Order: sequence, then C-alpha cells, then structure tokens
Amino acid sequence: MKLLLATRKSPLALAQTEMVAARFKEVLGAECELLKIVTTGDRQTDWSLIKQGGKGLFTAELEQALLRGDAHAAVHSCKDLPGENPPGLTVAGFLPRELTHDVLVLREGVTVPATIGTSSPRRQLQITKLFPGATFTEIRGNVDTRLKKIAAGNADATILAAAGMRRLGIHSWPGVVFRPLQFSESVPAVGQGAIAIQCREELAAQLAPALDAATGRAVTLERAFQALVGAGCQVAFAAHAVGDTLHFFHERTGIRTFPLNDADYAAPRETAARILKELGF
Repeated sequence: MKLLLATRKSPLALAQTEMVAARFKEVLGAECELLKIVTTGDRQTDWSLIKQGGKGLFTAELEQALLRGDAHAAVHSCKDLPGENPPGLTVAGFLPRELTHDVLVLREGVTVPATIGTSSPRRQLQITKLFPGATFTEIRGNVDTRLKKIAAGNADATILAAAGMRRLGIHSWPGVVFRPLQFSESVPAVGQGAIAIQCREELAAQLAPALDAATGRAVTLERAFQALVGAGCQVAFAAHAVGDTLHFFHERTGIRTFPLNDADYAAPRETAARILKELGF
C-alpha cells in the first residue's frame, strides 16, 4: 500500500508527519510519501490570526488536497482543526497523545513579564490571572523563531505547547527559561498534544488500526465541546479530558473541572451538551 500524506512545510508539521508515516509503515505495511503544502496561515506571516480568524488558515489547503484526491490523508496538529469536517472528510484518528500542557517561556532574568507574546485569547485570559499587569503582543513563526524572539527581547515571555517542543527535541534554549503550566493555570486547547489524521470517509476504516483508541476517546469528547461552543480562534475557550476529569475554560466561566466516567466518554455529544447546559450556555 502506498499513501500520500498532505502536510504543512513547517519543521514541526514535517516531524509529526514523519511520525505518522513510521506508524503506518509499522502497523499497515504502507509506504508513505509527503505532499508538502504551504497554507494561507503559513504564507500570510504578517496577518493577525485574531483579526483574520485563525481556524482553517492552517488546514484548508490540506483538506482541499484530500477532496481533489491529491493525497490519501492529511496530518494536522489537532488543535488547528476546526470542530467540523468538510462534507466527505473525517478524522480517522490520532497518534498516541504527547504531553498536553502549555509552557511559559520567560526571557532569562525575568520573573514577572510585562509583555507576553501570544495572540491566543485562550492563553491571554488565563495567563492574565497569573500576571494581571502584563500586556500582550503577537509573535508569529515556528517554535525556534519564537524562542529566538523571546531571547532577543521582543517580549518578556511567550506560551508554547509542550508537545511541539518535545517533538522537535527542544528541552532547553539559550537565553530563556521554561516553566510548565498546570491545568489549574492554563487549560490546554482542544486536541492539544494530539496529531490528527484526516482522510476521505471511505478510507477511515483502513487507517484506523494504526491509530490510538485512548487518544481518540479523549479528543472526541473535547471536540464535541468545540463543535457545540462554536469556538474559533477568536473565542477564549478550552476543554481537556484526562482520565476521570474534564478541565474546562471559557471567557464567561473561567476555569472549571467536572468528573468524567466511561459513560460520559461513550456519549461525547450528550456529555458536552449536559455540561454546557449546567454552565448556562
């Protein structure tokens, strides 16, 4: 079996797609080739993700490649994926999930940042609780670009996903200090730490044996919240399911936690609807 995998060209996207290719070869015996695509979000480096609406900016071209038949599957950072699939496409599943927490990246010598480089409303509103006096600026670019900008003093701090740094082999960086954030400080984005494999609906069953059921169970529940809240990049919202706990954040509610059981995971949409109703949505 030969599979064409659509991917962005960023170092992290390529590293993640190589992981998917290795998994498909190991489990399915598939030979994979990478179809490298530059997305709108990659091209428009001067755009504000908030003003333009970040959801879909890093995924639409990959989805179009699937619909045209140019690729068999597309590899996404799950947190970039909108809550709903275009007609004809589905998420076949996920690789085993990496670390899910956010990391506060501080310029060396800074303990209380005055300026924080993040355009994410989710991160801004949550980190404001830790540093009420901070102002925010937008920092775009690959992980290493953002780290260099903080070390150079473009801002006092930024926030990155631990998963991306781990996959790139970044455990330290000159001129900056890493501080992991607890879920009580910053609830991760829906799907954070998960690599999603999207494909045309008819191929999903063929790819599923190579994908991780436990990650799928948690992320499917998180994405049910995303679909019902209708959250794009402009909404400060997060849902993270881990074990018997849902960590939830919304600009209207702040950080909340809810108990989860097997029945909740088995009926993700009903669980999301029930909890959102409890919260007054």
